[in-house]
Amino acid sequence: MSKVVTFGEIMLRLAPEGHYRFVQANSYGATYGGGEANVAVSLAGFGIDAVYVTKLPKHEIGQGAVNKLREFGVDTSMIVRGGSRVGIYFLEKGASQRPSKVIYDRAHSAIAEASETDFDWEKIFQEADWFHFTGITPAISDNAAAVCLAACKAARSKGITVSCDLNYRKNLWSQEKAGEIMGKLMEFVDICVSNEEDAADVFGIHASGADVTSGKINYDGYKEVAATLIKRFGFKQTAITLRESISADNNNWAAMLYDGKDFYFSRKYEIHIVDRVGGGDSFGAGLIYASLKGMPPQDSLEFAVAASCLKHSIEGDFNFVSVDEVTKLAGGNASGRVQR
Repeated sequence: MSKVVTFGEIMLRLAPEGHYRFVQANSYGATYGGGEANVAVSLAGFGIDAVYVTKLPKHEIGQGAVNKLREFGVDTSMIVRGGSRVGIYFLEKGASQRPSKVIYDRAHSAIAEASETDFDWEKIFQEADWFHFTGITPAISDNAAAVCLAACKAARSKGITVSCDLNYRKNLWSQEKAGEIMGKLMEFVDICVSNEEDAADVFGIHASGADVTSGKINYDGYKEVAATLIKRFGFKQTAITLRESISADNNNWAAMLYDGKDFYFSRKYEIHIVDRVGGGDSFGAGLIYASLKGMPPQDSLEFAVAASCLKHSIEGDFNFVSVDEVTKLAGGNASGRVQR
């Protein structure tokens, strides 16, 4: 069985019921989520040995996060315990032309204050085939960025494939600092996942003829972005998700993949969104799974996009779908008819 290690912050997610606004809320539903944790849960559901690495307090909220990961088959044995708090994010779901909103409360979280000496990467990476992180983790703090760099160096020294989802978060750091830190980390990355905005925000690489606010996609422009990323950083592959935002509820969803030689484009899905948080993470997990299974590039891309399409129909950060469900959708069974 293939072994994938992911590293990042798992947070407590607090969200008002349904589409209530923050100012209306009298209660909040509590779940857990976070970029790399979402990837680990998806991969565990696909039958991959998924190891999630983070630092969490020893108290009951930290234990609740560990328990939730275990519930879905993620290996939590490498989680470091310590620190005083679990990061929190508040989510207000958008509807129609009103966008969703996220408010972070993650300063001084356990992972933000972790040190390089907390993690034994030699032990963590034993028998590992793949390491995944996102641009959110180094944005948390300088400490977290240093731990990311140490992990990437250790993975490279062992010949482990490294993937990264750029995931720029303007509420966590500036474009200038993101470009500086992520530029150093990209030296160790084999497969880079981006979206229609991240490459521009982090590295100043723009897709000509694209306007994310209007949902306009120029495929030639994204070819230029992918080619520039590979030329600049030497990635083996780069994938770009292509989201056409019609409204908060309805998007068109597709992606492209470039391997330095050929460009691949997936089919496009018209999706009615139940919960879009974790959509990019489910794409990354699908791409990792397909790559580990030796699928050719076009099939890998279709699997990843189908997995992400299905995630948009599921409440919470985690993607609870099976390989069979993804394969059927990727194969063209998109009717949504009842399965009896």
